[in-house]
Amino acid sequence: MARFSCTKIIIILFYVLLISCTTLQNTKTKVKAFPLHTNGRWIVDEEEGGKRVKLACLSWMAHGLAVVAEGLSKQPLDSITKRIRPMGFNCIRLTWPLELVINESLASLTVKESFNRLGLFDDINGIQAHNPSILDLPLINAFQAVVKSLGDNNVMVILDNHCTKPSMCCSETDQNGFFGDKYFDPHVWIKGLTKMATMFNGVTNVVAMSLRNEPRGPRSNLKDWYRYMAEGAEAVHGANPNVLVIVSGLVWDQDLSFLKNQPLKLSFNGKLVFEVHQYSYGKGPGWQIENPNKMCAKILGEAMRNSSFLLEQGRPVMLSEFGVNMKGTNLGDNRFLNCYLGMLAELDMDWALWTLVGSYYIRNGDFIVGAEEVYGVLNEDWIRVRNASILHKISAVQLPFRGPGLSSKAKQHKVIFHPLTGLCVLTKSTVDPLRLGPCSNSDHWQYKPQEKKLSIEGTLLCLKAYGEGKAPKLGRECSSPNSTWKMVSDSKMHLSSRVNKNGSSVRVCLDVDTTNNIIVTNTCKCLTTHKSCDAESQWFKLVDSVGGGV
Repeated sequence: MARFSCTKIIIILFYVLLISCTTLQNTKTKVKAFPLHTNGRWIVDEEEGGKRVKLACLSWMAHGLAVVAEGLSKQPLDSITKRIRPMGFNCIRLTWPLELVINESLASLTVKESFNRLGLFDDINGIQAHNPSILDLPLINAFQAVVKSLGDNNVMVILDNHCTKPSMCCSETDQNGFFGDKYFDPHVWIKGLTKMATMFNGVTNVVAMSLRNEPRGPRSNLKDWYRYMAEGAEAVHGANPNVLVIVSGLVWDQDLSFLKNQPLKLSFNGKLVFEVHQYSYGKGPGWQIENPNKMCAKILGEAMRNSSFLLEQGRPVMLSEFGVNMKGTNLGDNRFLNCYLGMLAELDMDWALWTLVGSYYIRNGDFIVGAEEVYGVLNEDWIRVRNASILHKISAVQLPFRGPGLSSKAKQHKVIFHPLTGLCVLTKSTVDPLRLGPCSNSDHWQYKPQEKKLSIEGTLLCLKAYGEGKAPKLGRECSSPNSTWKMVSDSKMHLSSRVNKNGSSVRVCLDVDTTNNIIVTNTCKCLTTHKSCDAESQWFKLVDSVGGGV
């Protein structure tokens, strides 16, 4: 049995309490007016003027061999869908295989028959115990029941066409990746999109349809991408003009750079969103062995060149799939998450985390029955949260920092976001040390790059450094070197000042004393090419906000 110190137990209880507070806040937040549409780079509702709706989603797999949303042999459907909003998520990216709507013999199979043909008799018993009402439903009706349950519990849905044939995703050579592949006939695909869009026309919690997951493979080319993505988008919009149309890029949905020179031309406006995916393993072992500042700078630079530039052009982009090992034991995933949370906060993007799923009925490839999903937010029992501290970190970017209609009074300001903890820098007075706390309680910071001063809005107070291991403080005399702050390092996430040490000027960076969440300054970490260093305690992002993260 593992032994826990009192400190660790207190920390765990602290995270549970914070998640509970976030739960109470987020369960009260409802989308007031459907359908959604776009306003520049933002997704907004139908209220007068359009208020920002930030999609903070979980992916839920229903495209596997059984063609049933995972987990229904573990817990009642309503119990699962009731868990989503309390965890701070307002949306489910629900995956589906094309054959669910184009192959009538598959769609008409009952849930029981589908599991029987796979020999999953224990799952049949589980569904009989937890969800008897769906056991004899045709697969397509079981899919509709999941969507309805999500709507009943105030959860928006993105219908994501993940593949053609039911299976786990994916490979370069699975003949399922690009238009013209053996299992990807574009004309059949458009027919399937049309049927799905028609089926859910009028179902108000279905707010978007994603045309196809991760285009890839040797057939990939721009001519076919422009042609068929446009045809697919027009087909969905024609059948259901209420939904947002989400379009994937090339190279496993990592590349939209070609849109710089040639936009996707459609007959409709206000409904188009682009999507992009990213995981740590896309860079091989780099996150484990390279300097974390350099790796973070590299991946964020690629994101800007390949997709994030669209936000600057006023076009919506959603990070519709990213995720990490939720056990928290993968060093590369942990570094990647801290880097990407900084970007998600800074750009205030819509996103979908992989995944809700705690386990699978059967995972093809290795055909493991009941396989655990370590990227799952829920545990294998589909009740417990797998990692409360990671979920708390993510909660910081579940709510919008800015966007249309969020605040009629507050001026745009900065919050100082700390991705490692998912918290922001707070201050009570010039006497008390700065601390980390919920971003919703953040002070209104101001930062003028030309002056390099961090100050509190509406005051003459600026932040001043005092030495290694010491707490920075707010003061009124702001002309000295120790009141000057620069964003340094390749990652641009170190806030650095200079202090006097034995008659010499030395560089220090904002840091966190993790025993009590007090802000201190220490020698800057990982600014050189040194590889085996951890920089994340010193990673901060200056994030534009109109209300302290809410």
